[in-house]
Amino acid sequence: MNITFYGAAQEVTGSCHMVEVAGHKFLIDCGLFQGSLTDQMLNYEEFPFNIQEVEFVILTHAHIDHSGRIPKLYKAGYKNPVYCTSATRELCKIMLPDSGHIQENEIEWVNRKRMRAGKKPNDPIYTEQDAIDCLEIFKGLEYNVPVKINDEISFVLKDAGHMLGSAIVELYLKEDGKEKKVVFTGDLGNKNLPIINDPVNIDSADVLVMESTYGDRLHSSIVDQSSKFIQIILDTIRRGGNVIIPSFAVGRTQELLYEINKYLTDDRIKDELSKIPVYVDSPLAVNATRIFESQHSYYDEEALSYLLKGDNPLVFDNLHLIETSEESQALNDDPEPKIIISASGMCEVGRIKHHLKHNLYRSECTILFVGYQAEGTLGRKIMNGEPLVKIFGEEIAVKAEIKSLDAFSGHADRDGLLGWVAAMKKKPEQIFIVHGELEAQNVLKEYIQQGFKINAINPAYQEQYDVDGTLLSDGKNSYKATRYNILELMTSLKEEVDTMTNNVKRNLKSDVNTEYLQNIVEKLKDVQDSINIVNDNT
Repeated sequence: MNITFYGAAQEVTGSCHMVEVAGHKFLIDCGLFQGSLTDQMLNYEEFPFNIQEVEFVILTHAHIDHSGRIPKLYKAGYKNPVYCTSATRELCKIMLPDSGHIQENEIEWVNRKRMRAGKKPNDPIYTEQDAIDCLEIFKGLEYNVPVKINDEISFVLKDAGHMLGSAIVELYLKEDGKEKKVVFTGDLGNKNLPIINDPVNIDSADVLVMESTYGDRLHSSIVDQSSKFIQIILDTIRRGGNVIIPSFAVGRTQELLYEINKYLTDDRIKDELSKIPVYVDSPLAVNATRIFESQHSYYDEEALSYLLKGDNPLVFDNLHLIETSEESQALNDDPEPKIIISASGMCEVGRIKHHLKHNLYRSECTILFVGYQAEGTLGRKIMNGEPLVKIFGEEIAVKAEIKSLDAFSGHADRDGLLGWVAAMKKKPEQIFIVHGELEAQNVLKEYIQQGFKINAINPAYQEQYDVDGTLLSDGKNSYKATRYNILELMTSLKEEVDTMTNNVKRNLKSDVNTEYLQNIVEKLKDVQDSINIVNDNT
């Protein structure tokens, strides 16, 4: 029995893990890489495994960093089942075609640039139609229902409390007379989130593969942050600004609507709050909200109580759902203070970039982050305090107030992850830590090893381990791993150059040796241009 880590290995995105047992091979997740140039390049590479050997896929949830390469897998010839919850299947029906549409639009823009440079056009990772076609292999399941694949493999899906339909995977494996229970957390949810249930506890595991997104941090109280959320809105609107919220279209958007709706019954502020227009500007988010409205079986008790009282927690009078691009553009021409919730959550694609372009430079506005921002993303750069960011090739000054609320995160924090492990009656013998930046993984690893005396490993990209924790292959000799390392180095260098350039620009004042500083800027630009040339030819 062994596991090979083909994604979310010492990073947050691209979840993809291959399990091998008794001659059978299958995948847990097959997601898109997001963030840095290195990660984006990996999406275009051929799969580093033989897809003909993959017998099935178990999908933990619908988020694109877990599901987003399934259409690519299908396009390459994979036609076997994808097992997931029924809610995940329904969400993938809108999320994967939307992802394909984005791939087509992105590659169209890239190809116009390549054609002007005399280069051959590239193909998209997959098309919208590829994504629609792949949905035929999705098999919807319910929580807590055992599924037997064969005599060696069976599994059960448990509620992960991360988003609608998200699942923990309990695998029961047999090989050479040995039996192992291997548990994959997927993305483990934060407690007390609106609408959905808390993650369920697991009685036991022999081997645990667990996420670590917030493995080095603690979230604030959801109650405290909920009130701060409303206060940020009121403060911004009162000074005549817009509240721009980059939000994941599925999960986070619906939770924010739930919170706003809840405060519309607060006698102290309901009159003021009810007059503030709230716009959800994302066709995907609009469609996802409609799916949320129809999936009541996944709601927690509080959300169900609203429904029993005749109050749809995701609908209120001052809510406006924006679908057309013309309606979206009109929002930035409208001077009325407003709340705009728009995708994508990390500000990499979609309509949110237009809203940032029109609001970042305005000091009366607020950019409010309510989810994780991966390294290398536009959202991360803004959160890190960069004074200038590039949007659609234009430098935009960051003058708006930048706020973040971590309690709305769909991921458990350090104590949430440790508490979940502590609740197991029989602790795992081995833990593999995935889906986190290396710093977060190392902090969590230390807590696990010291607190539970359990061996913990942070597997790297393409590393293969026996389930007992023995390294079987480091993958370093493969062409794709070598290419990955080169790209990673180049990306790191480019990010350093970008940071240094912004610092020099920020400090370029008349009372210093401007000629010297300008010379540095020019040299940095030369380095950056060289890196871009290499990247374009890679």
